Amino acid sequence: MRFSFGDREIEVEPGQSIGAALIAAGYRSWRTTRGEGAPRGVFCGIGVCFDCLVVVNGRPNQRACLTDARPGDRIEPQEGAGRAGLAC
Repeated sequence: MRFSFGDREIEVEPGQSIGAALIAAGYRSWRTTRGEGAPRGVFCGIGVCFDCLVVVNGRPNQRACLTDARPGDRIEPQEGAGRAGLAC
């Protein structure tokens, strides 16, 4: 199975989270903080902290550590806690 992250295809195992697949592909960060643009990725890994937010198929604010990767998903990095016009 594969999903896209930006312009790259990422291999994913059945039942694997987006965060786990991104880490396995060598990514350590995929979101930037709103104020300073600091990189963020998986911090807690259990859905408590919101550091791993991504945009999944156009829907922002999805926690990569809790969201199962599905074949054909289009995952994009997220700026801050979402941008105007991308609210859920």
